[in-house]
Amino acid sequence: MKTSPNSDKKSFIDLQYAFTRHIRDPDREPAPADIEDRRMDIYRGLLYRNVESFIANSFPVIRKILSDDDWHTMIRDYFSRHKAHTPLFPGIPREFLQYLEQEREAENDPPFLSELAHYEWLELAIAFDTHEFSTEGIDTTGDLLEGVPVLSPLAWTVSYNYPVHKIGREFQPDEPPDQPTYIVVYRNRDDEVGFIELNPVSARLLEMIQQENDQTGRSMLEQIARELEHPDPDVVIRGGADILQTMHARDIIPGTRKFR
Repeated sequence: MKTSPNSDKKSFIDLQYAFTRHIRDPDREPAPADIEDRRMDIYRGLLYRNVESFIANSFPVIRKILSDDDWHTMIRDYFSRHKAHTPLFPGIPREFLQYLEQEREAENDPPFLSELAHYEWLELAIAFDTHEFSTEGIDTTGDLLEGVPVLSPLAWTVSYNYPVHKIGREFQPDEPPDQPTYIVVYRNRDDEVGFIELNPVSARLLEMIQQENDQTGRSMLEQIARELEHPDPDVVIRGGADILQTMHARDIIPGTRKFR
């Protein structure tokens, strides 16, 4: 008795689903019937190693601080549970970050794991961001105090509960410190990626510049001095001027806005 083309197609699709289910979770999903286990083992190892090595290279600090057993247990869980939304390898770090933030359920994970992953991903994300450094509409020699400073689109400010940039094998805090950690991650005109730890004043200043409210550098610093209730606003302004110059030298603030 002949089978119909539709039936053959369904059987092939069923085989594909069984194959991928087993590859993702070989401990719980049986391999398709009539496929030699030696061949299946090649696929199991090849696909897992490709994904595992790519994630390890993308999150090197996490890989270093976790034991081999904890690392591979976590990657196996990601490999079996997470439904990725892109087949492209450059998208895997973002997929892994989403898994940690939304799906991961492990009480023994370090409390800073998600924040550390976000920090490591952020460095990758800005390195591959499609924006180009541009000074169009910007006066690169403008007065940063009297003009309106402009923030580069390749400068991203973030805050974390943990000092993620300091975490490593020798430093793994159990609890967050009293003050959050502020960081700006940036890519300069030479496509070099770097970061600067910010204090509350510099973090607030970059936040205000990002809002593009046509305030001059001086007026923003005066507002910050009022917010701090600082007894000598000139101290804040002088310190803020140094911050602006440092950010300008790093291409975080390319210059001031040109007005027509």
